[in-house]
Amino acid sequence: MTSVAAQVHRLAVLLQAGVAPVRAWQHVSDRDPGSGAGQEASSDQDPSAAGIAEVMDRRGGAWRDVAVAWRVATTVGAPLSDSLRGTAEALRDADQARDDVAVALAEPATTARVISWLPLLGVVLVVAFGFDLTAMVTQPVGIGCVVAGAVLMIAARRWSANLVRRAQPAPGAPGWECDLLAIALSGGVSIDRALEVCERSGCRTVRERATGVLELSRASGAPAVELLRAEARDHRRLARTEGRLRAARLGARLLLPLGVCTLPAFLLLGVGPMMLSVLSSAPVIF
Repeated sequence: MTSVAAQVHRLAVLLQAGVAPVRAWQHVSDRDPGSGAGQEASSDQDPSAAGIAEVMDRRGGAWRDVAVAWRVATTVGAPLSDSLRGTAEALRDADQARDDVAVALAEPATTARVISWLPLLGVVLVVAFGFDLTAMVTQPVGIGCVVAGAVLMIAARRWSANLVRRAQPAPGAPGWECDLLAIALSGGVSIDRALEVCERSGCRTVRERATGVLELSRASGAPAVELLRAEARDHRRLARTEGRLRAARLGARLLLPLGVCTLPAFLLLGVGPMMLSVLSSAPVIF
């Protein structure tokens, strides 16, 4: 299945070549039948630019950002092909950042999953060495070891999974609000009108995210569009760097569930049965 960024870029190229928006959307939809876009486009009752935005909204995910950009561009009269090119670039950067983080997280996450099974390996070794496991299920101490070991194993897996999940990048494209406002301003409207259109189109956080850039533009007289696009690129660069740093720190943080939960569980399920087996088979001396 083609990525959203690639489909949006194709759409921008078709629009720049003079293809009507509805026809361009149909071409892009037909090129990626696995996504179901073609069925959505053909079943839509509103074959207009606004109808295309509704179809994008229903597809969810990154297409919702594309739908917002589409609405903003058509509302203010900004060049639709250029707006979609910028949107495709933002989505591609966000995808690349997520891919970089996924690659960096692959090794520590896999190591954490493998180590989480270490206590069960201890049980296998106990059986392989010929120790009697009867005491583990007949004596209160043995039952306590089994229960405590199982609880620690589950806690270690959940703890590790939570650490990996927290290291994942946030959904969406960083700096997207600045990109969207730049699209609105490229239509020649005022800043207040651009902010209003962005908010009405579904981007509620644009005003707070772009305040600093707009103040700099007013104070310096520099074009707000270029400043906003530069700010968006900087946000994406910082997000990529922070993602790599989170992935690098994850290896050290995964040592916590290993030391606190996994190793004690190994002792309870691996060493515990050996000790109980030896004690239960030892002769009683009066």
